[in-house]
Amino acid sequence: MGRRERKKAATRKALADAALRLFIEHGYDAVTLHDVAEAADVSTTTLLKYFPSKEALVFDEEADQEAALVSAVRDRAPGTTIPQALRAHVKRVRIRPADPDAHSETGTGYGDFFDLVVGTPALSDYGHRMWMRRQDALARAIAEDTGAPSDDLCSAALARFALEASAFARAAADAEQALDAAFDLLENGWSATGSRA
Repeated sequence: MGRRERKKAATRKALADAALRLFIEHGYDAVTLHDVAEAADVSTTTLLKYFPSKEALVFDEEADQEAALVSAVRDRAPGTTIPQALRAHVKRVRIRPADPDAHSETGTGYGDFFDLVVGTPALSDYGHRMWMRRQDALARAIAEDTGAPSDDLCSAALARFALEASAFARAAADAEQALDAAFDLLENGWSATGSRA
């Protein structure tokens, strides 16, 4: 990576870190784009070159998210089904943080980030839309792995329902139990769940 790219990456990180810190300290709605730009020592115009919206400041790892989903399918352990691999991945990244007390370089914990997103409707909605944008890439990975055509409807349906399961689970009283129920259904079908017709 050249000097210019390193400088851009550093500016982007400084903006995202400043935003997250301010949002956690003061609340998402109380912080303006100008506040974030000032904290990162750049202009608001510069901030908008890196992040098109206030919500985007919180979710700056879209490419990583897609790569991780595809990897959950492609790099799963032998004997692990695609639904099993996706269940574990969704549970790990969307339902319960691996270490809620782990802190980033900004001093904020993942639990703080998770609480911010879940507790802020604008961020929760944006995060869900961003998460669902991974559907096509995930469907292609599933189709490729199973030898199906790239436009296979079953692969697309599994991708859609696997991704949507996190919103279903997060709305339940017991998110982990709800996610397991959703993935049991995806893995085994309705008749295998023991439910009445």
